[in-house]
Amino acid sequence: MSDPEMDRLLNEMSDLVDQAEHQAHLQQLIGMHQEAEPSTSQPSTSNPSTSRPSNSKQDVRWIKRDSEGNIIYGRPRSSRKQAGPSHSQSRKTGVSHVRAPETSAEMTIDFPSVTAESFLQELKRSLGEDIHEDEMALQASADWSTRKSLISGWWEKERPRLVNTMVARQHAATRICQHCGNGPAVIRCCDCRPHPFLCGQCDVRVHQGQVFHNRDSMTLAFFHPLPPTTCVVERVLTQCERLVPLEMPETICGCLQVSSSVIAGQSIVVVTMNGRYDLRLPQIICKACEATWSPGVDDLIRNDYWPATSHYSTVYATDVLFSFEELKMAAPGMSSQAFLRMLDQRTVRFGRSGNITADSFRKSFLEWEAVRFEVDKLCQEDHSDCPACNPDMLAVSVDGNRKHYRFKSAARSEEKAIFDGVFIANDDDVAKFVDYVHTSTSHVSGRGVCGGQWSAARETSQKSSGKTDEEGLELAVCRHGVLLRALNMFRGEIFAYPLYLQKQMACKPVTFFAMDVACKYWPYLQRVREKCPELQDLLTMRPFLSVFHAKAHDFKCEVKWSGAYQEGAGSTLGEEVEQCNAFLSRIAVTTKHMSKAGRIDMLTIMAMRWNQQKFDNLASTLARRHRKAKIALQCQLHNLEAMKTVMDISDSQLERWIFDVNEWAEATTSPNDADVAAVASRIEELVASVKRRSQRLYKDMEKYNTLVPNAEKLTLDTILSDEIVWPWQLTHGESVDLRTKRKAFDIVMAVRRLEEEKRILIAEMNKHWKSLCTRADTLKQMSSQLSNVTSGETWGLLQDGIRGLQSLTMKNKEASNSLAKHAKKCYVQVLTETEINFDSDSEEYHTSSDSEQD
Repeated sequence: MSDPEMDRLLNEMSDLVDQAEHQAHLQQLIGMHQEAEPSTSQPSTSNPSTSRPSNSKQDVRWIKRDSEGNIIYGRPRSSRKQAGPSHSQSRKTGVSHVRAPETSAEMTIDFPSVTAESFLQELKRSLGEDIHEDEMALQASADWSTRKSLISGWWEKERPRLVNTMVARQHAATRICQHCGNGPAVIRCCDCRPHPFLCGQCDVRVHQGQVFHNRDSMTLAFFHPLPPTTCVVERVLTQCERLVPLEMPETICGCLQVSSSVIAGQSIVVVTMNGRYDLRLPQIICKACEATWSPGVDDLIRNDYWPATSHYSTVYATDVLFSFEELKMAAPGMSSQAFLRMLDQRTVRFGRSGNITADSFRKSFLEWEAVRFEVDKLCQEDHSDCPACNPDMLAVSVDGNRKHYRFKSAARSEEKAIFDGVFIANDDDVAKFVDYVHTSTSHVSGRGVCGGQWSAARETSQKSSGKTDEEGLELAVCRHGVLLRALNMFRGEIFAYPLYLQKQMACKPVTFFAMDVACKYWPYLQRVREKCPELQDLLTMRPFLSVFHAKAHDFKCEVKWSGAYQEGAGSTLGEEVEQCNAFLSRIAVTTKHMSKAGRIDMLTIMAMRWNQQKFDNLASTLARRHRKAKIALQCQLHNLEAMKTVMDISDSQLERWIFDVNEWAEATTSPNDADVAAVASRIEELVASVKRRSQRLYKDMEKYNTLVPNAEKLTLDTILSDEIVWPWQLTHGESVDLRTKRKAFDIVMAVRRLEEEKRILIAEMNKHWKSLCTRADTLKQMSSQLSNVTSGETWGLLQDGIRGLQSLTMKNKEASNSLAKHAKKCYVQVLTETEINFDSDSEEYHTSSDSEQD
């Protein structure tokens, strides 16, 4: 800051201090004036020598002003500054005497009209301490649009100043080196803050080892980005060699350490999150015995680098691989090419050159994931076993995802997938099973149709002859959203695909098997069982029609098959696979152009990371569900009691209604029956799900009206009214229509499911807790076994690998204990009804089972 600018700011601050002093005097005068007014009407009876008469002369402060109204001070600025403490002291001690001015001028008579609050606001604004009324309004306003408008106004107001600051930052002013303080600075390093400016000698000294710092030269009167292989010597840009920072051995031979020197070895490309660096590997040479040492792949991996090729001419910092995986989870549709283009842009931005090869990056990333998978296997981690569903599983949800197709024109390769069979079943195994089922049984080609209009599967289908190879994925998910198994679809959504997954899931006890067309799949399974008796055990599972999809089915089908009415299902929706599909479908943007092996590997990696997120959040999820189930149960109990009070019905009557609805759902009727009873029954069914089947309702009404006298004919307004009495009920005074029974049925079923859900969740919390404890014990036992290994090869590891595995088991044990503590905290708080704030539950389905409104 220049000296004239500093003087100007000091003058302004001094003027503001003087104004503050005058404000204090004004407040004292106002107080004296207020004290003087009562004395004029009520004279004091105290000692006259101490009381002040109403017309006594008051102490005032005279202000001298110029022709424009500005204050003219009667003494130099320096003397006012020296007198400041005395004024401050007098105000603190409460002295009311005001010192008379040295010069006389006119007395200001308008000060009583200025309030202290308004002047204080003006004073704060003049001191640069503006209250920022827009920010106060922003905090006070509860309206989102108002807050957004105020924020936009602030940015618009500040934008010119921000533009100036951003432009001023680009000025490469002459500076002194902040490291040695001797020579002029020629380098600005953005990673050396708070002392970013260096001279040429300090730059070489500091950045010979810190090769990944982003530096700019100042020699051309502007900031010019420099690669690490360029330095400044006597204000001239000079090329130099920089070595990859690696741990190196202290000695490579028996000679003295002084005889060894480090030189530049082979060229290598290092890729970090700041892009590409062209560096050299370090090499140690002993001048005495001519021994040499060069880093190998093991040395690179120990220093957090991962090779891209067998000759490791290119290596990636592992931070790049972690970051790509995390970005894929946050933005599944992002391709590796887009990620590498971002790295290429960062390379150019920081003054370097060169591109990153996409093919080698993808292969290196997949091999890195494969090694991590093998390490997890050594630590006995299972990425597809839900801790809350072990050892038995309440429900498995199966559905197809047609968005996960792959083009036939995509890259073709004979390379086998690294994760073949880990998550997505082997295509040959699935094809053999499908052929076996189709040859053992005979089915009529056609769609599986329910409720007249709903269709979602075929019993038989041929391989597509279109432009796709794989037509999608068939997924199996537990009720906590954990991806269990999957297979590639080649013939559409045929029933044989979920049958294969059901057979895979039968390795552990499963209570419910959920599908969106369970009402058509289960008869198919019963027919297949007759020809394939080895599948008999699959019928021990119970069919479960997905709760939301059941709303699109016929009402009879919904009552008979929907999970909302299945005893023991709790609040299981059977729709959990849809949540997984929402995630995986975004990955399909890129996998449809991949090779077969690359698609399998990428989907498997994403599925494992998805499951890991589910495992980490499982305690909070179960506790949150328990709390929501308890709240929903209280609401449904209130609705049930209100209904019993309004309709004056007993529990036994409710049970009879529930029995009537179940019996009605089991009954079979033909849509061709033309007698009065059959048509009347169909009308009740359709009105119970009004607006779903309006067209069929109109047809049956017309048919009914042709069969009955005019007095019993129906109109649309009559049947949709809340007080309807069916003509066929007039002779039965105590009969209740189906809609009323259905409403009671829904409420009672909701109460029962929520009561079951509470018990189920407590059992799952117990399973999760025991799983975490067992996991910690397993890791403790592994660590003990590893500590007793002295030599040799164990679990495919050498001695140094065994020591590393021991440290890894200790780390995992600590992480497992941390998860156990978190789970214990969540479960104790939710079970003891302690207030707890869970994380956002945006990924959870809304599990309330409100009855459908007619």
